[in-house]
Amino acid sequence: MNRPPPAVLQTPGFPHYGLSWSPFHSNRLALASSANYGLVGNGRLHLVSVGPGPGGVPALSLDKFYETQDGLYDVAWSEIHENQLVTASGDGSLKLWDIMINELPIRAWHEHTREVFSVDWSNINKDQFISSSWDGTVKLWTPDRPRSITTIQAHPSCVYQALFSAHQPDVITTCSTDGTVKIFDLRTPAYTPSGPTTNSFTAPLTAAALTVPASGTEVLTVDWNKYRPFVLASAGVDKAIKVWDCRMVKLGPEAAQNPAVGGVCESQLLGHELAVRKIQWSPHRADMIASAGYDMTCRVWTTNPPPGGKHLVYIHDPHTEFVIGCGWSLYEEGVLASCSWDCRLNVFRV
Repeated sequence: MNRPPPAVLQTPGFPHYGLSWSPFHSNRLALASSANYGLVGNGRLHLVSVGPGPGGVPALSLDKFYETQDGLYDVAWSEIHENQLVTASGDGSLKLWDIMINELPIRAWHEHTREVFSVDWSNINKDQFISSSWDGTVKLWTPDRPRSITTIQAHPSCVYQALFSAHQPDVITTCSTDGTVKIFDLRTPAYTPSGPTTNSFTAPLTAAALTVPASGTEVLTVDWNKYRPFVLASAGVDKAIKVWDCRMVKLGPEAAQNPAVGGVCESQLLGHELAVRKIQWSPHRADMIASAGYDMTCRVWTTNPPPGGKHLVYIHDPHTEFVIGCGWSLYEEGVLASCSWDCRLNVFRV
């Protein structure tokens, strides 16, 4: 079956680290990028439009970009303001941008002590976002406060990603260098009391509601299924995408007293030849998941193949470097974007 070639946008000199589709505009997406592959140098936030091109193939155009002093590792659109987005930076800072304002961010926060590797905006509590960092913490923020609301000492080492549940407003998941995926309930007390009636707010709570021993090596990415509460997928250095049923999780006060370890691995999706850097469940189908990997491919899988059929649905392989990010269009079913260290953004139909 001949598929049309992908729409391509190049950002020379700025390899990509993450992308995000706007929740308000079907044709708008943002790209987080870093000079020199994020090792040293500045970053750029690119704003991209998808429009009709020749022969019905979509065309990508760069609307504007913002320069940053340090590399950008992730980006998320605001869920309350159509023109605002937040970026995660290598210097430990988070910045809020308004695309109607040129050059400078409208707000900045700097609490993380190492690189901020992921940022995610809640689509239920729409005034909140979370960040995760190499310093092992996850922080909860709201745009109008100068400081974070909560800090979770989530893992002893780098937290590659932290994401809000699509179904439970106070539940987040994290993944880390330590090989675990964790689920935290933000309603449990953030700090352990220092005495029976006192709390000096100096010892952040580390107890997860559920810890999933997902891999013997680093877990680089995680995502919640959009239709099945407490079903997660994880992937990383072991090249496998694993789907976890975490319905055994206990939330609320019970979680603090009796944190659980476990999770049932429903399925494993095998095929990537190197580490898997990013996964994302489809917003339109409960069984479909996209993945981006260091083998320079972006792949689409089904967790529910027909009898005798395969889990792997599609391989997108025009990239010539590590594929670092992928994301489904929220409005058009089957439209997927991938971004890479080859400085190319691709948008294609699966």
